[in-house]
Amino acid sequence: MRYREYQATVDIPNVVVDGSPNAGTVLTLSHWPGMRQPAGLQADLSAQMAFRFASRGDAVGAGVVTNNHFDQDGLVAMLALVDRDTARRHRDLLIDVAAAGDFATYRYRQSARASMAIASYADPERSPIASQLTGPYEDQCAVLYRTMLDTLVDLVVDPDRFRSLWADEDDDLARSEAALARGAIVVGERPELDLAIVEIDAGEPTRSGHRFASDEYGGVHPMAIHNATGCFRILQVHGRRYTYTDRYETWVQYQSRRPLPRVDLRPLAERLTDADTSATWTASAPSHLSPSLMAEGDSSLDPATVLDHLTRHLSSSPPAWDPYAATP
Repeated sequence: MRYREYQATVDIPNVVVDGSPNAGTVLTLSHWPGMRQPAGLQADLSAQMAFRFASRGDAVGAGVVTNNHFDQDGLVAMLALVDRDTARRHRDLLIDVAAAGDFATYRYRQSARASMAIASYADPERSPIASQLTGPYEDQCAVLYRTMLDTLVDLVVDPDRFRSLWADEDDDLARSEAALARGAIVVGERPELDLAIVEIDAGEPTRSGHRFASDEYGGVHPMAIHNATGCFRILQVHGRRYTYTDRYETWVQYQSRRPLPRVDLRPLAERLTDADTSATWTASAPSHLSPSLMAEGDSSLDPATVLDHLTRHLSSSPPAWDPYAATP
């Protein structure tokens, strides 16, 4: 198959990977919420779905593959269809790149570094192709796909060539993992709530890591935390600074297990703000890719109080997001 930009495929029979279909779509290989996943192809990642489809060799009546956004999972899924032989040879590494981008987990460090490099390519302020990342978002997506489909395998098999694109973030990941190893960061779990409590020594600096191809996550590098716990709800406690996050696995149609449903965090933010004498609490909607609840600044509330409020809210609130409900 060949890649075409999303807007140019509306009147062309196409396969969509990792996004939502348009008027010309005849097959959608996407773990996005509401998408009807084809029988036998269901998977945690869109990239895994694309590899399964490619291996079956089904006729689909389309020679074009597209996507409405650019990220690691979409890129790997795209390569699985446009260069099947090459992608198949590096399947495990490439799927790990997709997991690093979407779920902030990794098995192979070179895949994590490739995901970091892809995020750098997509950042207009530091991208090697920054001069081409102008205009509307759909135009930038097209440039990135055309460039990265030719570059992706090199990023994975020869990461040292691209060290300048991943070295700084990789250092934050290494330091976060070292802090976990020496006990400066401790992860406790409440399995019945699928909740991990990440306690960070007050003297530990804030470190960041990319999410997808455009977002940044602060506190501890997310790959260090997500590789240390299987819980999909994360509370970070850093002195009197608090951040709660629902992982992206709970936004998509995750298949390995059925996550506990998200709840609306905004009522809890209001209650915590009322109880807090020094910080305002904010929360994003449950439809956000990775909703967060956080204190803006140092809180007057101690960790036990925050944890009590949070666990009671998670236990008693109704579901507020169902990615498995099919949309027309």
